[in-house]
Amino acid sequence: MTTKLFGEPVRRREDARLITGRGRYLDDIGTGALAAAFVRSPHAHARITDIDVDAALDVEGLVAVYTYEDLTGPLAEPLPVLIPHPQLHAPRTGYPLANGEVNHVGEPVVMVVATDRYVAEDAAERIVVSYEELPAVVGVDAARAAGSCVHEEIPDNVAARHHQETGDVEPALAAAPHRLSFTQYVERSACMPLEGKGVHARWDADDHSLRVHTSTQASTSVRAAIAAKLQLSLDEVEVIAPDVGGGFGVKIVHPWPEELLVPMAAIALGREVKWTEDRREHFISSAHERQQRQEIGVGFDDDGRITALDVHIWHDNGAYTPYGIIVPIVTATQLVGPYVIPVYRVVVESVYTNTVIVTPYRGAGRPQGCFAMERTMDRIADVLGLDRAVVRERNLIQPAQFPYDHHLTFQDGRPVIYDSGDYPGLLAKLKALVGWDGVDALRDDAEARGKLLGVGMAMYVEGTGPGPYEGGHVQVLGSGKVLVATGLTTQGQGHETSFAQIVASELGVPIEDVEVTTGDTRRFPYAVGTFASRAAVMSGNAIALAARGVREKALRIAADVLEADPGDLEIDHGVVQVRGTPGASIPLRTVAVLSNPLRYAFDEAAKQATQFAVQASNDKPPVTPGDAPGLEHRDYYSPIRSTFASGAHAAIVEIDPATWEIDVVNYAVVHDCGNVVNPMIVEGQVHGGVAQGVGGALYERMAYDADGQLQNASFMDFLMPYASEVPDIVIDHQQTPSPLNPLGIKGAGEAGVIPGSAALASAIEDAVGRRITSMPISPTELYDLVRSPDAERTAASARRTGVRA
Repeated sequence: MTTKLFGEPVRRREDARLITGRGRYLDDIGTGALAAAFVRSPHAHARITDIDVDAALDVEGLVAVYTYEDLTGPLAEPLPVLIPHPQLHAPRTGYPLANGEVNHVGEPVVMVVATDRYVAEDAAERIVVSYEELPAVVGVDAARAAGSCVHEEIPDNVAARHHQETGDVEPALAAAPHRLSFTQYVERSACMPLEGKGVHARWDADDHSLRVHTSTQASTSVRAAIAAKLQLSLDEVEVIAPDVGGGFGVKIVHPWPEELLVPMAAIALGREVKWTEDRREHFISSAHERQQRQEIGVGFDDDGRITALDVHIWHDNGAYTPYGIIVPIVTATQLVGPYVIPVYRVVVESVYTNTVIVTPYRGAGRPQGCFAMERTMDRIADVLGLDRAVVRERNLIQPAQFPYDHHLTFQDGRPVIYDSGDYPGLLAKLKALVGWDGVDALRDDAEARGKLLGVGMAMYVEGTGPGPYEGGHVQVLGSGKVLVATGLTTQGQGHETSFAQIVASELGVPIEDVEVTTGDTRRFPYAVGTFASRAAVMSGNAIALAARGVREKALRIAADVLEADPGDLEIDHGVVQVRGTPGASIPLRTVAVLSNPLRYAFDEAAKQATQFAVQASNDKPPVTPGDAPGLEHRDYYSPIRSTFASGAHAAIVEIDPATWEIDVVNYAVVHDCGNVVNPMIVEGQVHGGVAQGVGGALYERMAYDADGQLQNASFMDFLMPYASEVPDIVIDHQQTPSPLNPLGIKGAGEAGVIPGSAALASAIEDAVGRRITSMPISPTELYDLVRSPDAERTAASARRTGVRA
């Protein structure tokens, strides 16, 4: 059927609206609202000794000033730990406004509300906050040294010790023919969505209802948090995510202080109130990610097969732990990648620092885990003098071994059991795509041009689509329009197109007739959120199930009209017809009308469903018991465990020894996300992910000084790749359908970023012959590394040049 659009590269339907300025973002809402601004801490660690607001009171247009002393009830309590965990033994969260102490630069201390943002900022500048400075703990090494503590009652700065183990590591390492131990670092970074956070709130005192728009990845959860903290009934709160200019994980954290304080002010003042985050606020008060110290011990045999792996990770979680230890758990469980690791122990110590909180950023712990595993593979190959691809191939899980149980517990509390895959197939495709076996010729050509050339690869497995559930609602109107709703939110992933494709395919209707709504609690009140590459897996399957429910009902109703068996009917282009019988058909829009028995005719279409127009049986009620009026269905998808997507990346770099500039000249991706709903959208996700992977490997770094001051809190100083720095990307797809869900799909949203640092570190190391132990790496750092007499040479480089490693 021409309406079977699943798997087709349908152009994104939302783009025309967004790129012509017809999007509706947070700051487009509430143009006449009062504006909020915040006084934020200039210190990384300090006690608040006094707050003097007197000078601000003279500012014309000032409406209100709030400090912690103005907060009451649950709002005066610490913000929630969203995902408690038994190994998070010392959780700490901040308050909506600082309660006597600040623990990072940018922590909110005072909220000002005024007639507009300019006035609010002017008033905020006049507020004088007095502080007693305390020692700051900055960076993972300072935290583990514990010379000072972030929270007085946690002297070792350790928030959690996460431990998972399969087998007995010490004897397995001792018995290994070869052993290696080494330490490496991944530095702190952060996402930079085009649109920062923002909140608009409107209180209706007459019907006691609150409507909140927020730039979020979890509108239903924000709704629940607002209701709990402001002591409102859940049905009195509506939360809508309008168009959202990027999320990347920072907007999955909830509630942000502003998501509580702005509604609080709207209720107290009886006026609309709005706050939009400026770029400096995003740098110093939103979430960061990535920083880890990784201590790795590995045992392996003469062929490079791993016999035991022991990993101790020190993870910087920043000043608080509102999102629990999800990032460390993901690192610990995704680190094993596509490999057979017979004995594995991982210990992650998640530590407090006087810096911005660390919560998921696209990849959410997976890039760090991939970096640990893939650099281990490179080291094994280097020691044994083997091809890096050969070592990986010898360790890969084979297709016949699926489902493969790693005997670990994932972020959803469920087992890490890989559902399907073909990892040797990924590797073979990657080698062909990048020309792995012909790199020596490229190296010689680069050398003739005065350049150093290197190639690297990295493989990964990504847990996607974690539960507990998502839902979908599909309704066919009498006009023929098909309304689709899911509570999960959208931040630019193409959900409007992908979900419409699923419904068009399942229901047999033109995609032009399908309208999709996401992230609006008025349309769908129950959801979890958009994170962990779960949208297509979770909401996609829920919407498919809902569409199948509508189809079943439509065929049942049409069968009565057409005097046919429902099994002999099909729906094509919005028409229900008897297979092989031309003319025996009824439009789906008419079926929608007939699905709702009517007493009154309010338009021409409705006449067809009124009591004297329909020849109904006198032995049956107009609405069958257990049925409902209308052609609609609501359903939910709840998986037994996550799906596991996979992929392999390879990079070729050229380095100019005059400037040590690193040029990524070729980048290859082989990707497997099961059945693909829309290959064009998946490729777009991969391209965006690779761009962020390049950023994380070569540019993006949050540079704190020893006092906890962020030194590069602007786009003048924080580097991101331009289009000129993002390489051309060649992509090949592999599809191993998941047996765990009706559509056979796995997630794709975060895949592109996961192996970036590992693949590029491998390529740079191959080019310069010096061990790369920390990412990101800049030309200056590379210059210093190559010139340092203490830098470790790789064995491969020594073999090529005849110099002792």
